[in-house]
Amino acid sequence: MESGLSEIGSTKMFDGFNKRYKHYSETLGCSMTFSVYFPPSASSSRRSPVLYWLSGLTCTDENFIIKSGAQRAASTRGIALVVPDTSPSEPESIMSSRFLHDLYYNLSSLMVLIFVGGLNIEGESDSYDFGVGAGFYLNATQEKWKNWRMYDYIVKELPKLLSDNFTQLDTTRASISGHSMGGHGALTIYLKNLDKYKSVSAFAPIANPINCQWGQKAFTNYLGDNKAAWEEYDATCLISKFNNLSATILIDQGENDQFFPDQLLPNKFEEACKKVNAPLLLRLHPGYDHSYYFIATFIEDHITHHSQALKL
Repeated sequence: MESGLSEIGSTKMFDGFNKRYKHYSETLGCSMTFSVYFPPSASSSRRSPVLYWLSGLTCTDENFIIKSGAQRAASTRGIALVVPDTSPSEPESIMSSRFLHDLYYNLSSLMVLIFVGGLNIEGESDSYDFGVGAGFYLNATQEKWKNWRMYDYIVKELPKLLSDNFTQLDTTRASISGHSMGGHGALTIYLKNLDKYKSVSAFAPIANPINCQWGQKAFTNYLGDNKAAWEEYDATCLISKFNNLSATILIDQGENDQFFPDQLLPNKFEEACKKVNAPLLLRLHPGYDHSYYFIATFIEDHITHHSQALKL
């Protein structure tokens, strides 16, 4: 089993480099991939601060790197982009399950039944919003999902891995952002670790998961029926506990997003912020949906938001 860090891809972009890595995660008990965009200014003598990007349901570490166009602004600002995967991976022999999750997401009427060597795939679910590609950036407490510890992976293991292996990165200067499920992850991780991140932003985050179907399904399976445990991974609940913020929270939401009314609930988060005077800039954009076209349109604003907090 692979235990070291290895580079598995490299492409030049805006004079910097997109690089992809693979390593064995002790936290998750499996091999994981992550991507890093190194701006051209990054060096051991001029270390770049880090912006972590957490992706949404069904995504891998590649979606944001390929589709967002964030590298243009990151190159100019001198910010490194770090993009982890969204859940523990399955064994290599059954990684095609990720593809089937994407099929379910894009063709919801398609029904697929898989048999792999006559064995049931442990950890696999029957829909796109739970299991592989849907780690929800929490530490699962239920035995079946005991290696689903994406919170610890993002907050503890990955920053240490970066610090130990990349002298051109300054992980002590970090911010965090994300989309949808990843927006939920960014908000909750930031609020619970204000000493580790200078700022947070999100695109169409699942802002109140205890009150939407996506969150209720995931939390029931990962955390059981203990509703107090659910609240520890809900930004709308956490803002009342962790509201001594040094930077405004930035959220962008498309008004034509099909998940806006029932799943994302940014209005609930906005109400909670107002109650404790937590600084929030919630921008609603007519005509925009949940896709990467929306993200690509406004990603430069988010890079600017974080560069200001990082004092670049």
